[in-house]
Formats: sequence, C-alpha cells, structure tokens
Amino acid sequence: MNRPTDSRGFALMTIMLVMLVAAALATSAVMMGSNHILANRYLERSSMLEDLAEEGLEMGRAALNADKTVYPDTGYTTLVSNASVHDGNGDVIPGVKRWIYAGPTGVTSGQYGVFGSIVAVVEDQTGALAIRRSQVYQESFARYAYFTDFEPSYISFGGGDQIFGPVHTNDYLKIYASGATFHGETRTAKTVQGAAYGTFKKGYEEWVSRIDMPVTAELTKLQAQASAGSMSFTGGQSSAYGESTFRIEFVAVDVNGDGDTTDENEGFIRAYSGSDYRWVTAEIPSAGFDDSPNCGDFHSGTFQSALDHPNSGHSWLSALTSSSRRCFLGGDPALDGGTFTPVSPGGRGQWLPWTGPVDAALVAAVGATEAQYLHPINRPMNPSFKGVIYVDGKVAISGTLRGRVTVAATDQIIIADDIVYSVDPGTGTCQDMMGLFSGQDIIVADNTINAPQRPASGYSYRTYDDTKDEFVHGVVLALNIFTVENYNSGSGSAEDCESTNWGRGCLYLTGGIIQRTRGAVGTSAGTGYLKRYSYDTCGATDPPPYFPTTGHFTKAQIYNVDPVGFDVADYYAQLSAN
Repeated sequence: MNRPTDSRGFALMTIMLVMLVAAALATSAVMMGSNHILANRYLERSSMLEDLAEEGLEMGRAALNADKTVYPDTGYTTLVSNASVHDGNGDVIPGVKRWIYAGPTGVTSGQYGVFGSIVAVVEDQTGALAIRRSQVYQESFARYAYFTDFEPSYISFGGGDQIFGPVHTNDYLKIYASGATFHGETRTAKTVQGAAYGTFKKGYEEWVSRIDMPVTAELTKLQAQASAGSMSFTGGQSSAYGESTFRIEFVAVDVNGDGDTTDENEGFIRAYSGSDYRWVTAEIPSAGFDDSPNCGDFHSGTFQSALDHPNSGHSWLSALTSSSRRCFLGGDPALDGGTFTPVSPGGRGQWLPWTGPVDAALVAAVGATEAQYLHPINRPMNPSFKGVIYVDGKVAISGTLRGRVTVAATDQIIIADDIVYSVDPGTGTCQDMMGLFSGQDIIVADNTINAPQRPASGYSYRTYDDTKDEFVHGVVLALNIFTVENYNSGSGSAEDCESTNWGRGCLYLTGGIIQRTRGAVGTSAGTGYLKRYSYDTCGATDPPPYFPTTGHFTKAQIYNVDPVGFDVADYYAQLSAN
C-alpha cells in the first residue's frame, strides 16, 4: 500500500529561503541607497567647496582693484587667512574656512606687462580641500586709442571725427554739433555732452570708475631698465618749448643684405648732442632763413645750405625756392656731403659713440666708422637690452624703428620728423612697437621740416620735407599734454590733407594717445594739422616694453590645483621661475 508524500517541510524551507533572499535584497537596496546618498552628499560638498574657491578668486581680484598698493612686487601676499565663509543669505557655513593669496607670476620683470595669479583655498572640517588659481593681468594704457584725465572746455570732438579703438575719459566727453563717430568701446567717468551728435558703434557708458594716470615715479623707475642695456642718456635741459639740444634717430639697417630691415638684429638708434637747439631740431636761425645751416638745395646731388650759398653761384633765396630745396635735422649725413660724420661741420654737435662691442656684421654693412655710432636696440647685438630708452631731460626723435621700444623722458618728447615702423603697423603682425612716455608734454615740432615756411617776406609757403604730411607710429603717453607746437599760427592753407586744403596737411598717427589734459593739434581756421588717427590693436595685445598699466586687473584662465602636498610659498616660487 502506497503512502502519500509529506510536502509540508519542503514548503516551509522554500518559504524561509525566499524570505532570506528578499531580506538580503532589501538590505542591499538600503545600503545602495545609503551609498548613493553619501556619494551625492560628497559631490554636493565638493562642488560647494569648488564654487567657494572660485568665489574667492573674484574676491581677490576685487581687493587688488580696490587698492593698488596691495599687489606685491615679488613673492605673494595673503589677502584672506582662515576666514569664515558665508552662503547666499549671509549666514556662516559651518566648518568651512578660506584663504586667498595674490602675487606676480610668469615673467615678473614687467617687460611684457604685469601678470599675476590669485589662489583661493577652501577647506572644511573633514580636511577636504578645493584649490583654484586664476591668472590675472593689468591692462596696459597702450590698449586705449584715446584717454584723458581732463577735457578742456574749448576742445570737443566734432567735424566728422572718426575714432577707432577704446576711448576713456575721466571728464565729460563733449561732442560738437558737427558730429563724431566712435567705433570702439566709449566710456566716461562723468557724462556725454552732445550725445545726440555722436554715433557710437558699440554704445557708451557713463559714470564708470575713473582710471588714474601714471605718476612720475613710474617714469623714473625705468632708468634702471634702460641702464642695463646702456640706453640711459642725459638730454637737453634748458632749450625753448618744443626744442631740444639732444635728439635720438631710429635707424633700421639691412645687416644681412637681404633687401629688407625686418630681421631681429636690424634695429638701432643714433644719439646726437649739440649746443644750439635751432641746429639740432632744424629751426630757422635767429638771424633769419638766409643764415640757415639746415636748409638749402642740391647741386649735382650734393646738398648746400643757405648759409653757404654765397659761394655756390646762386643766392640763398634761389636755393630756398629751388625744386630740390630741403631741410634736415642737425647731424644728418646730407649736411656733410652725404657721408656720415661723427662731428658736424663747424663743431655744432656730435654723435655719441656706442660703448659696447660692435658686431662684425654691422661693420660689414655700414663701415667701421658709422658702426661705432649705432647703438643696438636688439638682443642679438645687445643682450642686456630690455626695451627701454631713458632720457633725463628733453629729447627730439625721428626715424624708422625696427624693434619694440619704450622711450621714457623726464621732460618733453619732441617729434622732430616722421617716426615710423620698419614693418607697417597695418599688417597687424606686431613686429615693431613704440611707446613714448613723457613726464611733461609730447609735441609735434613747428620746425622747417614739419611745417611749411615762407622763404622770404612776400613769398608763398613752401614745403621743405620729403612729404607734406607727418607720420607717427606708436602709443604716446604724456603726463601733461600731447600737442602741436604753435598749432594756432602759420599757414592755414599751404598743404592739403588728402582732399581738404589745410595748413600743415595731415597728422597720421597710428597707435594711441594717452594724456592728462587734451591738447590741440589744429584750429578750425586751418592752422596746424587735420587729424587722421588710426588704432593699433597691437597696443592691447603686445604693448611696448614696461609701458605703464592702469592698475586694473583683468582675469584670464582659471585652473584646478592639486591639493596633495600643496604649499603656497613653494607654489608661487614655481610660478615665478620665469
């Protein structure tokens, strides 16, 4: 007889196994959920610390911009130490502290601009760290197409002025009814007067923060940089306004004979010192035009001055009205038969010799005599050159620049003739860059080269330069004014500016103008120049060496910093190792 099977024990075991599996799954789910919550909390905490570190970077930049004295010349400074951190409601975040540091990094000499780093460190009570670094740089004054601290009441924009590039004034920006067009950002620390007469391609801002002009101390500290490259000079001290007994001529030499002057080792200057400012800067002598040693005409390719014309076979007046009439700055080789001569005829002045070694390639290019008087403004021939020429006193300048230079003068900088780049700034390559930094005025000279002259009473005005217009490549910064000497006198119609009849023609300036007080360059009556200004964007991206900065820090890239073994002193030392 078969007995039925007893399945109750098997069912109980099955139920218990199912319950155990269910309990295990539930426990696993709880643990996984707990881990997920913990992971989310960790990520939230980490993200919060990172956000607080980046907030600290902006706090640091604001502190630097609020007080220029905070930023150190070397090393680093601590802006915030072990400080409590607040949330958006202003409440303290428990257990979180913040440190903020700032200091110069990269190439810290200032030759290429002022660059630094702000570092923010945030730590919570568990020891978790978040560290961020922000690169910052000070804006160069060279970024401005036009900048003034003060706008005189008698000068305004108008007459169809076209202004390209950034504009800033700490004063009222005034526009005549004749109108002006501003193509770049336009800002004023006050208001725009006559805004209806202006066309603002990028709008305009009023009541912005003022930007202080550089101080004299920023000028004088450049002497040390110039001295390193044997480029510190004593200039003219007591000559008349807009004139100097000392001048610098920029010279571009085709050293390698390849037909251009664009190579790195082809930039030089000559330095000239004389006893009579009229001779040095080609003024009409006090005795009259007939007594001029700077002006005359050419005889069979050789120049003869008005002073020497009694021996020439025709009169000084014939020379000054001749089709080959010209005037030259004192020391120009044309005044001595076309040959470079260290000492000018009659002992009127002399070129100053270069005190360093003379490169054999330069000797081969220009000859042994002239090579001794060419001062290299390039690193291959002058390894200690730092891009600065310093003049204690006045200096007149002219010539063709090959290289990157800031000319700093404690007194006036006088533009005695065209000053242009070897590589046209219109190419946008930024190969050449000139900065002019004067402790006083920067002046376009009223001399026989820049301004048309009457050869004698009753005669019409004539041009004595190779071009009727003036050309200036560079960024000018005057702690007083940029102006034209005797802008309100002379002819009002002798030289056309493009299609407009005017007094001295066009003043073509490519770069920027920064000045404490806006100076005049002409009048509505036609005297002086018509402005033809262009903006060189290289002033913002590749400013002149050691050119003054506004002190305002702008942020660049932001980086994560590995917190393992972080030491702030070591970190800044590594970042400043050049």
